[in-house]
Amino acid sequence: MPIKAGYQTETYLKKLAEVTSQSVVECRFSPGDGVSELLAVCPQVCPAVCEAASGRINYGGRLVCTAVFAGTDGRPGRVQKGAEFTHYAEGENFAPAQTAFCRLCCERVTVRREGSAFVVSAVIAAHISVYGGAERTFVTSAEGAVCDVQPIKMLSAVTFSGESEAEDDFEAAGAEDILMHDARCVVTDCRCGAGEISVSGEIFLSLLAVRGREPVTLDRVIPFSAEILCDEAVTPCRAACCCQIAESALNARVDEERGRCTVNFSARLKLFGEFAVGHEAVCAADAFRTDGTADVDICTEAPLSCDDIKVWSERVSGACSVAGSPDYGCSFKAAVLPSAECTWSADTCVLEGAVNATLIYAKDGELHGTGVTLPFSVPLTGAENAVVTGVAVNGVSVRQRAEGEYEAEAVLRITAAVCTPKECSYVCRLEEGEEDKSEPCAISVLVAEPGETLWSAAKRLKLTPERVREACGGMTFPLVGTERILVYRKKQ
Repeated sequence: MPIKAGYQTETYLKKLAEVTSQSVVECRFSPGDGVSELLAVCPQVCPAVCEAASGRINYGGRLVCTAVFAGTDGRPGRVQKGAEFTHYAEGENFAPAQTAFCRLCCERVTVRREGSAFVVSAVIAAHISVYGGAERTFVTSAEGAVCDVQPIKMLSAVTFSGESEAEDDFEAAGAEDILMHDARCVVTDCRCGAGEISVSGEIFLSLLAVRGREPVTLDRVIPFSAEILCDEAVTPCRAACCCQIAESALNARVDEERGRCTVNFSARLKLFGEFAVGHEAVCAADAFRTDGTADVDICTEAPLSCDDIKVWSERVSGACSVAGSPDYGCSFKAAVLPSAECTWSADTCVLEGAVNATLIYAKDGELHGTGVTLPFSVPLTGAENAVVTGVAVNGVSVRQRAEGEYEAEAVLRITAAVCTPKECSYVCRLEEGEEDKSEPCAISVLVAEPGETLWSAAKRLKLTPERVREACGGMTFPLVGTERILVYRKKQ
């Protein structure tokens, strides 16, 4: 009997691709004569635009570099420059109707001198997620075939984006000036419900200040929260969210008579992310023919869904490497611009990497700056099925325990999204195969396998589930594996 299958097609949204692109942005500093070196360079990447076009993703932003240098009077000074940049990532399937989210970060900074000027080169990495519409077609019914029709939950991605602001006022006791600031943010929770996305997180602020004519480090953690309207966020669930600082400003007011410094920090935040929504569709999970074979294509989807967001605070310490190897005649002043480079192993649940910072020290009355690297390996408890989404560093300290031997300490704030695949399978194509030309036997005996279901038994016997249930008597499915199913066929 020929098969006449009924099909249904629906559209949904899914993540199409994840791509990474790099670009080099340069800033030139001319702080003036008498400047021998830059003590520290703070690159802040501010995202601006990310758009999908035909065959490419166009993105851009602004790089703001703040450089602290040693002045001729022995006191540190600062200069700041900005440079706008645009770049793209290529892909054959990119189209204007798609949605692209871009997370920018500065991976590496190098400084070279050209005459009396310093040229700062920053390698900007863009991690881009592309979402677009897709179609799924499934079989809902079929004549001439036995179909396992059941409600199957199918997922579709929902994307969201928005902006928020964060502000904090605090006192930097005894600070005479703020030379530079570096801010990084992590998302500690993201929940959907009641038509909005509620996001909470922390901004880790690192300040290089002057106190008593010497540089010092000041750290502060600033909590923030944001609400993003989203009509699809009806059912309570978790969402994966990324937060970037699009713009930040710091104003300091110094009262020299009272020895007080009041600091106001403000930031404009860009947030984006996704969550999954599902609906039940009645379709065929499997199919077969009783009088021959059937060509059946089964489509399996396994999109990731964020179930939880976990946060860890870990203190790391140990031997570190210091470029330039300062000796006992040096005095360590401040460790600034902390960051972390790390890799996450889902198999061992261990985060490995290194904390990088800039160490400012004094030698023979002059200030110098050099790099510090502290390797670490941190096992995270309860991180099964988790993907690390953010690592922030604060509280970095460096000391010299022996001539040429250094040790450092830092605090890591780690966030991870617990994502599990939500698998669903359905018949996407059903056509008739070859006819069964063999003569049917009078009795068929099926030796049950452990966990045998009514459907699997019917498929092996090439009978309808109703016919097999009649032959099974009072058997309870799934079967243990010791049962025997006997089917008697009447002579036609």
